[in-house]
Amino acid sequence: MIRVLVVDDDFMVARVHRGFVERVPGFVVEGVAHTGADALAAVQRLQPDLVLLDIYLPDISGLEVLRRLREGAAPVDVLAITAARDVATIRTALRGGVLHYLIKPFTFEVLRDRLDRYVAAHARLAGTRDVAQDDVDRLFGTLRPARVTLPKGLTLQTADLVRDTLIAASGDLSASECADLAGLSRVSTRRYLEYFVETGTAAVRLRYGGTGRPERRFSWTGP
Repeated sequence: MIRVLVVDDDFMVARVHRGFVERVPGFVVEGVAHTGADALAAVQRLQPDLVLLDIYLPDISGLEVLRRLREGAAPVDVLAITAARDVATIRTALRGGVLHYLIKPFTFEVLRDRLDRYVAAHARLAGTRDVAQDDVDRLFGTLRPARVTLPKGLTLQTADLVRDTLIAASGDLSASECADLAGLSRVSTRRYLEYFVETGTAAVRLRYGGTGRPERRFSWTGP
C-alpha cells in the first residue's frame, strides 16, 4: 500500500480529497493536515510515501513546506494540488521536485490517473538497482500524461507560452488580450486557444456588448 498524507487548509476539501484517494486501489490515507506546520510534523511522524500538498496554507506557503521537505531527511514524493494558477508558483513547484501539479477543481478521474501513473512508476523501479536510459525514459513517460500531437502549424513551445499566459490570468482573456500578454499575433494566439477548447483544457464563453458580434473569452480548465 502507498501511504498518503493529505494537506489542505479547507476541512471539506481535505475530506473530499481523502475520499478520492481511498477510492483508488493500492492507496491508504495515513493522515490529514490543515497547516504547513502540521504537514511538516505529520511527515516526520507518519513517514508517508506521498503528500498531496496544497499551496495556500494559513501559516506558511505550501512552497515553503516543499522546500523544507527537500531539505529534510525524510524521503517523500509530493503532488501539488492547489488553486494557484500563476506561472511563478508553478515554476517554483516544479523546481522543488513535485511529481505533478493539479489545479483545483478537478475530478476524481484526473486524480486517479495521476495516482495510477505513480503506482506504475514505482513498479518500474521495483526489484532493480541499475537501469538503462530507455528504462529512465519509460519511467518519466509513465509519470507524465502523454502530450497530444499538435495540429499542423502549431508548435509545443508556443502552445506552452499561450497556456502559461492563460493560467496566469486572474480571469478569462480574449484572444487579443492573451496575444498582447504573450507577445504573439492575435490570429496565431486564437488558433492555440481554439485548440485548447477543442481538447477540453480551456473553456470559452461569449460576452455580449452593446453592438457587433459577441467577444469570445477564454479560461484555462485543464490540469
